[in-house]
Amino acid sequence: MTASQEAELRTALERLHAELRAQLASSQEAAKPVDLDQPIGRVSRIDLIQQQSMVEAGREAAKIRSQQVAAALRRMDDGEYGLCLGCGDEIEARRLSARPESPFCLRCQAAREKR
Repeated sequence: MTASQEAELRTALERLHAELRAQLASSQEAAKPVDLDQPIGRVSRIDLIQQQSMVEAGREAAKIRSQQVAAALRRMDDGEYGLCLGCGDEIEARRLSARPESPFCLRCQAAREKR
């Protein structure tokens, strides 16, 4: 990986990390539990609970991805970015362009998903 490619990927990772943190901050209020004593109808309450559940699922996915991005930035700082944590080979540039936080090459990721 060239220095300019690494710089581009660092910028992408930092931007993604900021976006994920902003998403988590903005969705914090919507993820709060629904007050069952609210004077609303049963169907509305069910809708609110379902919306809260979907927001919480989205927040959990954003938290996990944010952790992956932070780990990728640490690997970059340690000079280990772009190397597969499974086999040690270089992760393909196309994969890193699509998912810069990817810790595994496609082969190792596919093997992990099969398990």
